[in-house]
Amino acid sequence: MYITCLDLEGVLVPEIWIAFAEASGIPELKRTTRDEPDYNKLMNWRLGILKEHGLGLKEIQETIAKIDPLPGAKEFLDELRSFTQVIIISDTFTQFATPLMEKLGWPTIFCNSLEVADSGEITGFKMRIENSKLTTVKALQSIGYDTIASGDSYNDLGMILSSKAGFLFKSTDKIKADYPDLPAFETYDELMNAIKGVING
Repeated sequence: MYITCLDLEGVLVPEIWIAFAEASGIPELKRTTRDEPDYNKLMNWRLGILKEHGLGLKEIQETIAKIDPLPGAKEFLDELRSFTQVIIISDTFTQFATPLMEKLGWPTIFCNSLEVADSGEITGFKMRIENSKLTTVKALQSIGYDTIASGDSYNDLGMILSSKAGFLFKSTDKIKADYPDLPAFETYDELMNAIKGVING
C-alpha cells in the first residue's frame, strides 16, 4: 500500500515568500529552504524582516490570494489521487496554505501554524513536529505504508531518501549535483510516470 508524499511550494505552487518579496519590494525575503537548510533559522529571520517593515499576516494573505498553482499542478494532482493516496507535507502554515488548497481541489495537507497577534503581527510559529517531513514519512511507514516522496528543497531530502522511492522535482542544480543518485524531473508527466512505475512495480 503506497502513499505519495509531495512538497507544496516549488512543486505544486510558486514559492509564497518569493511572491511576497516581489509584491512587497523586499528582496531579502526571496531566501527559501533552497538556500537555507535550517528552517527555524530561516523563519525567525523572516519574522524579523516583517516586524522591521511593519508587515503582518494580512499583507501576506493578500499576495497569496493572487497566487495560482503552477501550470498543470491541479491536473497532475487529480490524476495522481485517482490511483494513490496523496498527502502534501509542507513547512508552510495553515494561514498561508488554505486558499491554495482550495485552488488545488482540497487535497490533504500536513503543515504548521502561525502565532498571530490581534494586530495581525506574526509573533511566532508552531511547528507541528520536529523535522516534520521525515517524521511524517516514518510514521506512515510505521502503520504499514510504503511511501513515495518528491520535493525540490533541502528540507525535502529526509523524506525523499527515507522513502521506498524518492524523486527531486524542479530542484536546484546544487541539490541535484549533491545527490546525483536521486532521479530528478522537471515536468509533471515525468514525475507521474515515475510514480506509476513504482506503484505498478
